[in-house]
Amino acid sequence: MQKSIPACFSPSLFQDVCDEDAMASVSVGMSGLSDEILLCILRHVPVCDLLLNVARVCPKLYTLCHDKTLLTRVRLSEEYVANDLSVRQIVKQISNHVQSLNLSGCYWLSGSTMEHLVRCRAVTHLDLTGCRLTSSLAFDVAPGFNSAQLSSEAVDALSRLSELRQTLLTPSYGVVPCCAQNGLREEGVGVCCQLMVGQSSVPHYQQLEEFSARLAPGEVNQTLLLLYLAVFSVHVPERLRVFLVSIPGPNPAHWPAATSLAQSLHQHGNLEALQLPRSWLDSLSLERALQGSSPKHLSFSRCPALWSQVFRSLLEGGVKDATKLLSLNLRIRGGEDQLVAGTMSRLAAGCPNLRHLNLMHTHYHHENTPGLGGEAHLGASLGKLRYLRSLTLPACALSDGVNTHQISANTTSPSALLLGLKKAPRVGLQNYKPDSEASSPRDSTMGLAQLLAGCPFLDILEVIGPGFISALPRLEPCTRACVEPRGMCAWARGVGDAHLAALEALPGLRHLTLAGLPGVLKGTGLLQLAKRCRDLQVLSLANLGSLKTMSYTPALLDTLKHCTQLQELRLEQPYLNANAPFFEALSCCARLQRLCLISRSGTFDPFATETFMERCRSVVMCHMFMGGTLVACRTLQKALLDRFSAERSALSVVIYPLQHEDLPLVIRDIPLTLLDQITLFQSHVAQAPHLPPH
Repeated sequence: MQKSIPACFSPSLFQDVCDEDAMASVSVGMSGLSDEILLCILRHVPVCDLLLNVARVCPKLYTLCHDKTLLTRVRLSEEYVANDLSVRQIVKQISNHVQSLNLSGCYWLSGSTMEHLVRCRAVTHLDLTGCRLTSSLAFDVAPGFNSAQLSSEAVDALSRLSELRQTLLTPSYGVVPCCAQNGLREEGVGVCCQLMVGQSSVPHYQQLEEFSARLAPGEVNQTLLLLYLAVFSVHVPERLRVFLVSIPGPNPAHWPAATSLAQSLHQHGNLEALQLPRSWLDSLSLERALQGSSPKHLSFSRCPALWSQVFRSLLEGGVKDATKLLSLNLRIRGGEDQLVAGTMSRLAAGCPNLRHLNLMHTHYHHENTPGLGGEAHLGASLGKLRYLRSLTLPACALSDGVNTHQISANTTSPSALLLGLKKAPRVGLQNYKPDSEASSPRDSTMGLAQLLAGCPFLDILEVIGPGFISALPRLEPCTRACVEPRGMCAWARGVGDAHLAALEALPGLRHLTLAGLPGVLKGTGLLQLAKRCRDLQVLSLANLGSLKTMSYTPALLDTLKHCTQLQELRLEQPYLNANAPFFEALSCCARLQRLCLISRSGTFDPFATETFMERCRSVVMCHMFMGGTLVACRTLQKALLDRFSAERSALSVVIYPLQHEDLPLVIRDIPLTLLDQITLFQSHVAQAPHLPPH
């Protein structure tokens, strides 16, 4: 996400550093600051403004802006103001200093601009994920690629890299074999598109420390990944400390070498991050992999069968030091198992430094029944994680109510508590009926208050109904079945505006996701939290209240008027009217950069949309999948691109009917960065390891 320059960092103010007359009437000014303090200030200025604006103010700032401490690690990722010309100028200025260069997500830069990276002779860490690349530098290759035909300059550039992250978009292995033969130490491979298996030798990793692969759906992609990993069946790199593999879909192919990997990780005890498909490891192999290590990131998304071993390893001494754990992903897809507050409390005690926790699609039903002996609320257990920064919870976990007609009193066995799960009574998970009235109170927020009081540093919060499914599919045409609530937890109905209002206790909240909350009716809680959470930068709302009408529209418009720092908005509702009042309210978000609207039966006003884009000149993404004819959508898309593309090089405009049969083809053409981060609904908590540089 683009970093904007505060007013105190404007070039006009930096002029005062060299203008003694301007500072004569002020006792203390920037000209009186030491170089060390100025360097600390300049460290917060985006590199584009640093080198192309601030450095031109005066000779003193020119020298400071080119200090090697500022240019050793350069991040241009999502710097939307950067175009091809400015990036080429920047590369020329930093070429002698930069060692770590991150251009991930710069989808708008041309492949010819990337060729200028060969100037950076000192680069050892390079992230080109999501960029358009050419074959001249051999960071990406075309079908029929032959590593023997690489130029000496390309081989030299690759041999210097100790870390390469890229998105493979072509039918080949890319340049991994070449890097591995030259001593690749760390590798990140983002396999994010349909691939074909090309002609290339199996890579032999020598000093590999990190392996990361995230696949798009499709058996071909899985086949390619297994070929990448073929060498692991012969020899697992001894220095391997991070192994992250994500394979979507219900049936990931089995990897026979997973057991050897687990044994190797156990022998060397240097595991820091682990993520595996559910079919790759059993409980015994997982126990062996974790034994003797001090993991910092563990992800077992869609792997409820492994939860038992995860908790045993963390809570019963199966790992060397559980206090090192920073990130834990335990989300489930379509599960019916409930969280146990007592186990979460033990987890908080055993892993006190946990900062990122994902419990998406699980369930928690607080039952104040005699059979449970007054069990503490899950919120109180999670509130013990004092350093928690990001959290994803099922909506029902916020509810305090109990419906004695739906929930039976059951005594939970000690073994179930150890698992961290218990089977939810079937009757308590009935499908949500919009017109039905729940007997659970919807204004009790005691459990939520305990959570918020105990986690003062929480700045990313996702509350998602266990049965929520986005209306926007990745590969399949949109159908009515995709948008109906399937398996909606009845307890989630008890979460309403009072719970949203309680979030005002987090004034530092920056990222908020609310999805599948049928109990939010008027949206007054949204307005209340927006008035206190003034630093909110990312807001994602989906299927709040009834699906038959959008009753919280007035509150939403008032909410947007208070979101002065908002940079990203994703709004999904079956009956959304993107009319003139909506875009007028949205225009109050002067810092907005990315907008995504999804509505099966929604409408939009073309003139209001164009007026909004004119007012909010920082907007570089406008994706709208709503109702309307194909002609109307294409007409508006063309009008926006024709009018604003010249001044916004990163502009991405996609406007298309949500239920059109060709929608999957349109989605495939969206830049991967925007598709994964915003357009497609998904959790962003504990998905990737937050590890310090090694």
